Amino acid sequence: MQNFRNLRVWEQAHSLALEVRNSGKTFPPSGFGAFHNQLLRAAESVVFNIAEGCGANSPKEFGRFLEISMKSTIELESQLELARDYKLITPKRWGTLTTQVITTRRMLWALRQKVLAKNPESAPTQ
Repeated sequence: MQNFRNLRVWEQAHSLALEVRNSGKTFPPSGFGAFHNQLLRAAESVVFNIAEGCGANSPKEFGRFLEISMKSTIELESQLELARDYKLITPKRWGTLTTQVITTRRMLWALRQKVLAKNPESAPTQ
């Protein structure tokens, strides 16, 4: 078991969630509250699954939580595209947030590979 606060990927995901929350402040006052909540839930899911995975009993279990976090980054990336297309965020803001999402996903992938290397039976097959 490790402290999630010591992981750079958790710091990155935490920062991303805060950025997503701040981006919602520019949404129109009516009609997009539920959409912003969905964006925030996806961003928070990344953070929370990293933290929860740190309490896992095995590398395989930790890897599963990291995989869930990676899937949440894909969901968030898709939602950000809709936010851009709905004109809720500017193309520049979309680019900045999307870069953060991709960076987070790459960090998650690298950590997951490292974690699963500690447990060869749980490594993905091709």
